[in-house]
Amino acid sequence: MQTPPVIVTPAQMQAQSRAWRQAGLRVGLVPTMGYLHQGHLSLVEECRRRCERTVVSIFVNPLQFGPQEDFAVYPRDLDRDLRLLAPLGVAAVFHPSAEAFYAPDHCTFVEVERLTSGLCGAFRPGHFRGVTTVVTKLFNAVQPEVAVFGQKDYQQAAVIQRLVRDLNMDIEIVTAPTVREPDGLAMSSRNTRLTPAERQRAPAIYRCLRAAQERIAAGTETDAARLCQRLRAELAAQVSPDIDYVEAVDPETLEPVQRIAGPVVIAVAVRLPSARLIDNLRAEPPAAGRGAARAQV
Repeated sequence: MQTPPVIVTPAQMQAQSRAWRQAGLRVGLVPTMGYLHQGHLSLVEECRRRCERTVVSIFVNPLQFGPQEDFAVYPRDLDRDLRLLAPLGVAAVFHPSAEAFYAPDHCTFVEVERLTSGLCGAFRPGHFRGVTTVVTKLFNAVQPEVAVFGQKDYQQAAVIQRLVRDLNMDIEIVTAPTVREPDGLAMSSRNTRLTPAERQRAPAIYRCLRAAQERIAAGTETDAARLCQRLRAELAAQVSPDIDYVEAVDPETLEPVQRIAGPVVIAVAVRLPSARLIDNLRAEPPAAGRGAARAQV
């Protein structure tokens, strides 16, 4: 089974994409940092349903890692990734080097404000500036009409949606459902770094989220602070006491809500010694439909 061709420079990628589009073919992009798993592959399948040519980018972006984060040890295995993509009909893999993608004197950045101030943005300074900059560069290189992201990174997907809207990019952003292991753990390349004991505890993140989601759906909890306090205590007892955040936020603005009167996203970030894990679930009370309550100022 033939692996997809690998394109290594932005200029080569632009030329290939331009040729496809001139031939009337719809081009789609699935941005990844590699070390692919079934969650990534589901994004590829979603993209292929919408496009005649699907490009998967594999690039571990140094701009989105802080100085104390795991850039150096982030898992990388291009040959493995190409083997996984071989049966999926991917048109090309865009795999530039950092030197090819960022000039030595690179000094241009793209930043989305407000949506990046809370959740992961509050604990990873500069992270989303790195994400929005690299995604803009990927969009310029691949020139897609569709780009597919995963719901597990809910804040990232919302930020990219806003980026495309605010900069008038003619790109459809698709957010595909989170893919989970049989025990509920959201698939992530970082899961490979968990110790056996950590891997045994990690699925409780989803179980605790589901319990919170069910309390909202049943109408038994409408106070967001109380919901989050209970969820934090459950996560601390069952997974790890080292928790970055537990929030119930408006699905569009990502602002914390006080009273749960409409759809919300329950989002958490939990640190284990070997990896930081994030997850989220959308939840609605029985009489949802009036919009999530915005944070009062």
